[in-house]
Amino acid sequence: MAVGIALIGAGTFARDEHLPAIEACPLLDLKAIYSRTQTSAEALAKTASKPVDTYFDNPSAADHTLDDLLARQDIQALIIALPIPIQSSFIKAALATNKHILSEKPIAPDVRTAQDLLKQHKESHRTGIWAVASNLRVIDSVHVAAYQIADIGGTVQSFRVKLSGYVDVEDKYYKSGWRQNPSYQGGMLLDGGIHFVSALRHLLAAVGEDITSVEAETRLLQPHLAPLDTLHATIQITAGATGSFDLSYGAQHDQSASGFEIVLVTSNGAVTLTPTQVDYATRSADEPHEGKRANFKADHGVGKEVHAFALSVKLGEEDERLRPEQALMDLRVLEAMLRSGEEGGEMKAV
Repeated sequence: MAVGIALIGAGTFARDEHLPAIEACPLLDLKAIYSRTQTSAEALAKTASKPVDTYFDNPSAADHTLDDLLARQDIQALIIALPIPIQSSFIKAALATNKHILSEKPIAPDVRTAQDLLKQHKESHRTGIWAVASNLRVIDSVHVAAYQIADIGGTVQSFRVKLSGYVDVEDKYYKSGWRQNPSYQGGMLLDGGIHFVSALRHLLAAVGEDITSVEAETRLLQPHLAPLDTLHATIQITAGATGSFDLSYGAQHDQSASGFEIVLVTSNGAVTLTPTQVDYATRSADEPHEGKRANFKADHGVGKEVHAFALSVKLGEEDERLRPEQALMDLRVLEAMLRSGEEGGEMKAV
């Protein structure tokens, strides 16, 4: 029997990604949509493939509030896809129930809030699963890159992450009011950058490593992306090796990379990852150099993460890639980069 689920949020990403992902997953049955206004909730509900109930705050209506939705016994799971500034309060309300939750990244706007939410989740002894959307961790190219670097093995010698993705004023996601006037740290660096911290940590974990400290420089290149749009960091990992993390949403004419690229080099070989391609090579006495390539279709990964969440609910087991503890560590790293940037590149432990 499919799991009854509600979509909390009716914005652009919920419309373009979450709703299609829910409807494409045979393990889920969409029951309801919530939004701040009746207009937006009903607008998204009209695009669903079957009738769904709507809940909203404005205008006030009996039996149509968020509390009414959370009280429904036929809804066992929630996907929460709301603006960063307000999402934490909705997660907190959902954690007070025993429903399964998939909340959008980042886990919270800051580490302290994330810690409070995780404490609530653990201390309430709830049996509902809480997963945090980390779509790069589940896309095929990242999955294969992690498998290959684990197979290659060896000691990490160097690594680098590069994203050049200019965001202009016509970008459909930028047009969200909360992104144009962000009330959370880092602006686009938090909103988008958390993806690439997540992907890097996933690859490092495949060879038993994690991030221990950072030194960063941050700046603003485009006024419309205030407070920050560019970050250059040096990262140190558990065994002591260092790598670079270069991220810019403001470098308008940098066409050196389409999407992102992650390179991880060990004493035994290397993996180079882009959204649609993985190159990997091994070095040994018997095979001094063997290079291979795998190609993939472009995929945001939302469908895969929603299916992974649904499978977790069905099996009653957390998916390691979506655990809130992983999302908290991702946020720790990014927040440390932002603090380092504020303090002139001072090293920050994670």
